[in-house]
Amino acid sequence: MDTTTDALAFWDDVYATRPAASGPRPNVRLAETVPDLPPGDALDLGCGEGGDTLALARLGWRVTAVDISTVAVDRLAALARSYGLGDRVTAARVDLHASFPPGRFDLVSAHYLHTPYTLDRSAVLRSAAHALRPGGLLLVVDHGSTAPWSWDQDPDHHFPSPREVAAGIGLAPDTWRIERADTPRRTATGPDGRTAEVTDHVLLIRRTA
Repeated sequence: MDTTTDALAFWDDVYATRPAASGPRPNVRLAETVPDLPPGDALDLGCGEGGDTLALARLGWRVTAVDISTVAVDRLAALARSYGLGDRVTAARVDLHASFPPGRFDLVSAHYLHTPYTLDRSAVLRSAAHALRPGGLLLVVDHGSTAPWSWDQDPDHHFPSPREVAAGIGLAPDTWRIERADTPRRTATGPDGRTAEVTDHVLLIRRTA
């Protein structure tokens, strides 16, 4: 049975068995997106141990970072304090299956928001889009292929295209505009140091009104 307790235990175990993150190491697609943006309020959905959160905070953003894993958010909060970024980072355990963090944001980032447990991703991403201020950006980066170290090794897994993800969110085109929808490849490094070429599915949506 899919329960919050099961999901929490699963993700706590995922993070507890990995080496702890050592600092601000943003995902490639976030690093491509934010350099020309003025710092504001950001929301990091499924933040993990917070490489993206810490990188944004270093650039002057005020970041709300949420994850279902207590291990992950506790590690992130400790790292933020150690880097002198505690005043810019709010790390909280949130089960997105049950609730969505309050607030209005200039950037919402959802990197690899995949889980083996029940989660209505389209509803979560729709809430994220509605949480944007006018001019704000929703960045959704999904796996487009399976890395050797992934917890999901199902050979029949379907990776929705960015356009499929956008269609599932169902946003009105007069209020939200797709600015990027592509499938770039990159060399990724896993938790154990192995590398592999992987595909990202990238969707960038701007709230225009």
